[in-house]
Amino acid sequence: MTAFKALLVTEENGAYVPQVVERQVDDLPAGEVLIRVHYSSLNYKDALSASGNRGVTRQFPHTPGIDAAGVVAESSVAEFAAGDEVIITGYDLGMNTAGGFGQYIRVPAAWVIKRPKGLSLREAMLLGTAGLTAGLCVDKLEQAGLTPAAGPVLVTGATGGVGSIAVALLARLGYDVAASTGKAEQGEFLRQLGARQIVSREELQEGSEKAMLKERWAGAVDTVGGDILFNVVKALRYGASAACCGLTAGMGFKGSVAPFILRGVNLLGVDSVELPLVVKASMWDKLSLQWKLGNLESLAEEVSLEQLPKAIEQILAGKMVGRVLVNLG
Repeated sequence: MTAFKALLVTEENGAYVPQVVERQVDDLPAGEVLIRVHYSSLNYKDALSASGNRGVTRQFPHTPGIDAAGVVAESSVAEFAAGDEVIITGYDLGMNTAGGFGQYIRVPAAWVIKRPKGLSLREAMLLGTAGLTAGLCVDKLEQAGLTPAAGPVLVTGATGGVGSIAVALLARLGYDVAASTGKAEQGEFLRQLGARQIVSREELQEGSEKAMLKERWAGAVDTVGGDILFNVVKALRYGASAACCGLTAGMGFKGSVAPFILRGVNLLGVDSVELPLVVKASMWDKLSLQWKLGNLESLAEEVSLEQLPKAIEQILAGKMVGRVLVNLG
């Protein structure tokens, strides 16, 4: 049997404790493709799983990690062969299937994408689910008619994983980016990513009691949800759209139909988990070629499996900035 290291979260007297342990490949679930994982990344959903959120993970002990990039070790399908470099994001990986915080995973072939030629395995995980989601948000906004000439585009939760990549990507594409954050000390970080203006979280919370706000944004990528999201919707310019992909500020908001029927605005939902594989592959190709970012390393902190528990605490406390790359050796 092949032994490997993994972060295993166990429930102990009502608390959820992450520890690096040795596991056996034979312990992994059934699947057509066995992959030696070299890199993963830390996402908010991983932190929820690691802290026992039953909406994400139902059974423990469990290994989180919704992202993985590595090399095929064994395959029972013709589409993949030993030695192929591949990436996996979303589906059930790291939720109720042992995930990328282990050096090996075994998954269905229908979850696996061959590494895009324009990205290394490391670069793919510097992006990870966060980068894929940011790309999908920008793509949906552009499909709804957004262009750089339309005016300023707002990104909420801009220092987070999705937010920081959205800022960098929009700036790369020539947009006038406004970055919103509750971390005033990170203004220079956001400007280096390409933000032209910094908007405080408090400013976006103003006017929540009003049905409409002054027209301000030509588009928005919202990563936080809650009442901030609807304040953003109320401040969209006529016919503009907001792409919604996160919930760190809450799952609900107080809203009305006013912005939709008086300004014709659009609220676009974005999911990166259950997308058809062909759609994911198309976006990965775009992120590896015409939308490739040259400043990915500046977005990320690299950690080992042993350092992951501390990073999980930081992201749950709202102290994480940018991306966290997990190096599994």
